[in-house]
Amino acid sequence: MKKGEVYEGVVETTLFPAKGIVEAEGRRVEVTDALPGQRIRFAVSKIRSGRVQGRLLEVLEASPLERRGADESGEKLCPHFGLCGGCVYQTLPYKEQLKLKEEQVRRLLSPVLGDERLAKIWEPIIGSPQTYGYRNKMEYSFGDEVKGGRLSLGMHKKGSFYDIVTVDGCLIADEDFASIVSAARAYFEERGVIFHQKMRHTGYLRHLLVRKGKKTGQILVSLVTSSRYDQAYGGQPYAEACGEASGEVSGASAARQISQEELLAGFRDRLLALPLQGSFAGILHTVNDSLADVICNEGTTVLYGQDFFYEELLGLKFKISPFSFFQTNSLGAEVLYQKVRDYIGETDGKVVFDLYSGTGTIAQILAPVAGQVVGVEIVEEAVEAARENAALNGLDNCRFLAGDVLRVLDELTEKPDLIVLDPPRDGIHPKALPKIIAYGVERIVYVSCKPTSLARDLEAFLAGGYQVEKAGTVDMFPWTGNVETVVLLSKGEN
Repeated sequence: MKKGEVYEGVVETTLFPAKGIVEAEGRRVEVTDALPGQRIRFAVSKIRSGRVQGRLLEVLEASPLERRGADESGEKLCPHFGLCGGCVYQTLPYKEQLKLKEEQVRRLLSPVLGDERLAKIWEPIIGSPQTYGYRNKMEYSFGDEVKGGRLSLGMHKKGSFYDIVTVDGCLIADEDFASIVSAARAYFEERGVIFHQKMRHTGYLRHLLVRKGKKTGQILVSLVTSSRYDQAYGGQPYAEACGEASGEVSGASAARQISQEELLAGFRDRLLALPLQGSFAGILHTVNDSLADVICNEGTTVLYGQDFFYEELLGLKFKISPFSFFQTNSLGAEVLYQKVRDYIGETDGKVVFDLYSGTGTIAQILAPVAGQVVGVEIVEEAVEAARENAALNGLDNCRFLAGDVLRVLDELTEKPDLIVLDPPRDGIHPKALPKIIAYGVERIVYVSCKPTSLARDLEAFLAGGYQVEKAGTVDMFPWTGNVETVVLLSKGEN
């Protein structure tokens, strides 16, 4: 077997996240985005340390599990599926997705816990309360779908670093987002404004950030551009390049070059005129001249309203800024955090450490029935947001510290009674694990967005005298390959 060789085979099973396993020449090959039961054609892309990875070329036969369109439950197929690189399970009924994700996590934890123990402590997966329109945040990119094509505003085309697919029919984003994307794309196309070229670092339009409170209905939009407004009309305008030739954009070749203030005011007014289910809390303009293709805030101006909005979870209110972290599925987050609260158990009068606390959501949910909660988070902006939200909710028993968990644990004088862990995807730093275990607390709740990291960290906890009491998954991301896992660890033999 060599890199570049092409094979055919039937997908036997999947590993997290969404990696189909196919056998070829007696070897197991991992092929991303392949589903169990599909007959596929794939090319070998990498062979390293005995592990073989493949790139999906074509689905020759659909899996018996797949659906072709809307089914009896009313589930739909996204019009952008196959082009957009976001969702991977659009053709699987939601109940099959839940089974698949649960199996993937259990398969990862089984070697660590043992089949007998896993069967004893496992709790069935909990699905998202909302399977469509659940995302409360989207980061869209400006670009074109094909080189020299008309202006696009959406997500990267599957497998492409450059091409952008306009996703105004996306099924997982909030319904208002489609109207906002369509209006923004049309507005700038009409005016012949060009997008930022990633390799040449020229052009103006970069991203559109849209956020919304599911409970409050408040919407926050930030248009992200370069600072080079002198390049906003550089080169051949889109409308002239593709609209006039195709007849799709009338009179666009005569697009008038106006001042940045006029352009942004027109953008604001176009959005405010939209008939939306929610209402705008703020419309912003953010400057970003970073070389990376990510949103960096190098200065934000308020075009309308304010630079924050509010969301509510489990009876608490949270103030959210454009770039602060918040779970992208508000209703799913309530399910996840309720499970955390159930797992942590009695907290009356106890000191709780919330490590990797983000904006302090879990800490504040536990605080009303705890003695004291100490949150530790490395992102200073998140810590400031956590402090502000704690004050907003009248919680005076929360303390949030900015810094790396590895360092801050050495500086803390308090001793926790309970610990909540919600680390980033890579899990807990290996040097921080012994420090956490050394506290010897009665219960630890570990929330993981990457079960491979969780499985690795659990080995250290088991070696440190902990046992897994409960474990289960919560699906926060329907139609994608991601899932959250929650584990309760207790000290001593069980």
